[in-house]
Amino acid sequence: MELLMIVLPAFMIFFAGFLGQKIIGFDIRSISKAALYIMSPFLAFRTFYTNELTMEYFYIILFCLLLCLALVLMIGLTGYWMKASKPQLSAMMLGGAFMNSGNYGAPVILFAFGAAGFDYAVIMMVFQSLLMNTVGLFFASLGGKDESSLIQSLKSVVRMPVIHGALAGVTLQILSIHIPKAFMEAISLVADASIPTVMLVLGMQLAVIARNRVAYRYVSAVTFIRMFASPVLAVAILAFIPVNELLKNVLILQAAMPAAANTTMFAIQFGTEPDLVSFTTLVTTLLSIGTIPVVLFYLGA
Repeated sequence: MELLMIVLPAFMIFFAGFLGQKIIGFDIRSISKAALYIMSPFLAFRTFYTNELTMEYFYIILFCLLLCLALVLMIGLTGYWMKASKPQLSAMMLGGAFMNSGNYGAPVILFAFGAAGFDYAVIMMVFQSLLMNTVGLFFASLGGKDESSLIQSLKSVVRMPVIHGALAGVTLQILSIHIPKAFMEAISLVADASIPTVMLVLGMQLAVIARNRVAYRYVSAVTFIRMFASPVLAVAILAFIPVNELLKNVLILQAAMPAAANTTMFAIQFGTEPDLVSFTTLVTTLLSIGTIPVVLFYLGA
């Protein structure tokens, strides 16, 4: 019941966006632009600036890279076998390769493993966010309506403000440059608005889904990879990485999280099958109510 009470607030925010779109109707693309180009860079800056670099970063980075690579290869092979189009394959990548490690994963880990586990969750969230805002944006751009080339997609990634925000945060932390408290409070105000705005956008997009345009077979394939294959791959990868038991449990649980809400925002921004991505996010999020307790049971939490 306590675990359910952690999950329910997220559903309340999704529903608020869903209800607002149904009753009022918003320009979803404009709101997603504000979150992607204004709020997210502040969140990235604060996260990288305030989280101290430690020796365990290397193992977390290695795990994130290996898991992302394994998932991308698995989704690529699945999409090829299913004869997915370029936009559909890109949408599958967005829905299957990136987990909701922040506004969903971090609270669950805090409940399951306490403050020590939560510290690891925040560190992973930072690098997962970086992957999502580089690899994820690359696939969103590659499968967008404009049929971007490889070079054009890479240029889209480089131009994203969130990348510059992250780099600025790391640079200022390494140089030990102190930011006045008043400025940090202003940064935090904008950063704190990022996650709920992204979740509201997801709810809004779910409200306008045309079900007859959603390719359910692709949703099913991505759901299986995201919710079942991903934690299994995490266990296999961690068998070769020397991490302590707590960090191992945190990384496995994060790998079992549903599709990241941010990917819906990317899909909307670039026109990369947003209905497919958002519906995948909904299905995996609902399914996680049952799968997360199973993973916790496996971990002995």
